[in-house]
Amino acid sequence: MKQLLQSYRRGEIWLADVPVPAPGAHGLIVRTSVSVVSTGTEKMVTELARRSLLGKALARPDLVHTVLRKIKTEGLSQTLNKVFSKLDTPIPLGYSCSGTVVEVGRRAQGFSPGDRVACSGSGYATHAEFNYVPENLCVRMPEGVSMEEAAFGGLGAIAMQGVRQAEVHIGESVAVIGLGVLGMLTAEILKAAGCRVIGCDIDPERCARARELGVEQVVRGDELLGAARGFTGGHGVDAVVITAATPSDEPLEWSGEIVRQRGRVVAVGQIGMKVPRDVFYRKELELRLSRSTGPGRYDPSYEEHGLDYPYGYVRWTERRNMGAFLELVASGGVRPAALISDRFPIDRALEIYRDLLATSASEGRKKPMAVVIEYEQEGTEAPIAERKVEIAPLSPATELGVGVIGAGRFAEGVLIPAISRIAGVRLVGLCSARGRSAVVGAGKHGFSYATSDYRQLLEDDAVKAVFIATRHDSHALLAGEALRAGKHVYVEKPLALDPHELDRLEKLYADLGRGPAGMGIDASGREGGMWPLLMVGYNRRFSSHALLLKEKLRTQSGPMFINYRVSAGRADPDDWVLDPEEGGGRIVGEACHFVDFCLFVTGARVTRVAATRTVVEGEDSRDYSAGILLQHADGSLSSISYITCGSREIGKELVEVFCGDLTGVNDDFRSTRISGGVVHRSRGQDKGHHNAVQQFLECIRTGGRPPISFADLIHVSRVTMAVLESLRTGRMVTLGESATQ
Repeated sequence: MKQLLQSYRRGEIWLADVPVPAPGAHGLIVRTSVSVVSTGTEKMVTELARRSLLGKALARPDLVHTVLRKIKTEGLSQTLNKVFSKLDTPIPLGYSCSGTVVEVGRRAQGFSPGDRVACSGSGYATHAEFNYVPENLCVRMPEGVSMEEAAFGGLGAIAMQGVRQAEVHIGESVAVIGLGVLGMLTAEILKAAGCRVIGCDIDPERCARARELGVEQVVRGDELLGAARGFTGGHGVDAVVITAATPSDEPLEWSGEIVRQRGRVVAVGQIGMKVPRDVFYRKELELRLSRSTGPGRYDPSYEEHGLDYPYGYVRWTERRNMGAFLELVASGGVRPAALISDRFPIDRALEIYRDLLATSASEGRKKPMAVVIEYEQEGTEAPIAERKVEIAPLSPATELGVGVIGAGRFAEGVLIPAISRIAGVRLVGLCSARGRSAVVGAGKHGFSYATSDYRQLLEDDAVKAVFIATRHDSHALLAGEALRAGKHVYVEKPLALDPHELDRLEKLYADLGRGPAGMGIDASGREGGMWPLLMVGYNRRFSSHALLLKEKLRTQSGPMFINYRVSAGRADPDDWVLDPEEGGGRIVGEACHFVDFCLFVTGARVTRVAATRTVVEGEDSRDYSAGILLQHADGSLSSISYITCGSREIGKELVEVFCGDLTGVNDDFRSTRISGGVVHRSRGQDKGHHNAVQQFLECIRTGGRPPISFADLIHVSRVTMAVLESLRTGRMVTLGESATQ
């Protein structure tokens, strides 16, 4: 399918050939009929992307501070890799469209194929022939509303939320500053609500258009101050809604002058925010920011997971705002089609952005209001095309074919580069659910094709090994399907999120072992097994630092004592890892690494687990510090301190190992000291990613013992889940008898 993308690093905009996105559980696949280019917002986004790195830094100093903090904790090279990986991720343009539902996710409710819907959301309702849109960002179109009108649903919800924030009443007077698409929709909503509207813009063309469309009084720029006094008989307007987009503070300054005592000022557009305190103080004014389309915006549980807010607590969510806007359109109270200045087919969509950027350079060019993109609708009842885009021809079949499921930051910045550096490997297919990141990653790294359907990789005979780097809730399912398809599997941690998933994987592995002979290794590590190789990305045990500690300390007799301190820092409250269903939480999602490290260095299974946690008052209860104690079968003790508070300026991980007469200290996988004078420093941080991938692929080629036995993979997951049980119950947990074998 065709989709408009922009490189945030270079600013280039192109019409890409992208796989049709895969349906998510809580959303819909919509065949797009019309999408709207909001000329003001999208012009601002595209201009920012076209700036130099210095220009971007000056525009977003908050992100610069974040990068500087990461350099202190993760090092320059690793931080720059992440930054450039993020910059290279293409931006999908557009956020408001309409179309027809063609597929419904298994948990989405209230929609059926064939429904005509309006859609909103950045990254969802994009300029593309097909879109995946979560159910809470879709609304069925009322009778009498055209596809063209419904395509304004996302913009209409933004305007609707701004009006709601203003809390206006019938007969009140309201000033709208900024008469672009959002400003005009806002003015029409206010008129439909029984308000008197005075509009203001610095552009004479927009002022003239506003008069034509029936705004009661329209003025330019600083004419607003005198006009507002006359418009209200000297009392001042009851509210101001600012829909302009400018770094200037003038809209706030004008608002303070024209609004009445105890009036309200609502900022919808991105404007300068230096509030003129004196006038706001004297008049006791209220300044409100309008959060885009309304409650639910930026909340993953609402937008991505389909959880709605109850009417009794949140009357107007972003979905309900969009529905209310469409009802106004159906009644004739709002006329979005009157704002359209141009129409383009998707094949000519690049011309829109060429003209938008040209208006920035030349004040003499006519500035468009709203531009719509139209999509070919012939054969709309036909099934969706294959979710695959060819990128390059396959390399020789003598090489080991690899497919990767997941094209996020870790896969792009760490995993795929590690695979690419290994000789004798051919990159066959790259999969991402939305398709666009797979296309970019496939072209960058030399994959033969990109797809949004992981089954393409599992059904491809050229793919012998599959790497899984998706979100945690899909790991066990994808690993199981890949094993059943006869593929060798490298799955990023964790292997599973709960004991039931582990039980199913154990049974599957055992069942495969009783089937026809094939390539692979059995659970105990003996050669000549009956099923494909399974590996989990517990990379730290493959680090040169871990290998040195194990080599030197195993010469000592007696148990080991390990102190493993992890300065993890606070997670973003919206981080999907904290979601118990999707990420499993930070213990299952990350602490499994440290459990595996202790298992590797001691060489002994864990028999008992005790854990406790501390939640800082006022902080997210899902993001906690924990103390974990592991008792090993040989008498060794491992203590893991997983800390979310404190400064991240120190190294993230510090490991101390005591055994016999020796002590080893690993400082953040950069340096290791062994008492007696042994010192090892790696070039940069060595967490073992490359070595782990190399050993996995080498094992496939040559046979022999797996890098980590299947039994150990399962054991690490069982121990991690025992940690959660101990945290929940407050008691020590004894693992089953198999833990000591």
